[in-house]
Amino acid sequence: FHSISDNIKMELAARDIRIEAPIPGKNAVGVEVPNAENTMVRMSELINKVPQEKRNSKLLFTLGKDLLGQPVFCELNKMPHLLIAGATGSGKSVCINTIITSFLLRVKPDEVKLVLVDPKKVEFTPYHDIPHLLWPVITDPKMASFMLKKIVIIMEDRYNLFAEMGAREINVYNQKVEDYNKNLKEGEAPMEKLPIIVVIIDELADLMQVAGKEVE
Repeated sequence: FHSISDNIKMELAARDIRIEAPIPGKNAVGVEVPNAENTMVRMSELINKVPQEKRNSKLLFTLGKDLLGQPVFCELNKMPHLLIAGATGSGKSVCINTIITSFLLRVKPDEVKLVLVDPKKVEFTPYHDIPHLLWPVITDPKMASFMLKKIVIIMEDRYNLFAEMGAREINVYNQKVEDYNKNLKEGEAPMEKLPIIVVIIDELADLMQVAGKEVE
């Protein structure tokens, strides 16, 4: 389809097209052509349209709008590892900033903690003073490698906690903690809920070059 795609792009003078062959459930080929005019997609508009059933999802973030103008949302906890790739200028940084901003707008600092790794030292500058940071923004690759080891240790400690409480994952654990705290007897200390930890690395390839095996 590559040469056909190029020919259609030339004929329509379109910046990019997408060919769906066949259209699911139909005996036809679909050609998706972008609008001639770009439409500004504002984040405030998307955040206000979060569906009712997803309002309590701590790791929900906005991605934009689909072809029909409907907002597109994702939940990071349903895809624990997310790789954002693309050519220079294709919008990777905008996407990462949208994800971070979605969290800042929707969750409290004690619910979600962020670990930001920024080897270029410019991408995450606006976030140096946010209360959601587990550590200050990390710009040194060696420090980033150390931090990732620390995260693995925290993760293993949490697995032990979950096992003690008979919880399979963090939301179940936090619910059990809440139930425990409701039924406290006099003199008993309350348990603390665990925040979700989200690690965001800008320029992962740069980090892999410096400390490949350790980072992996």
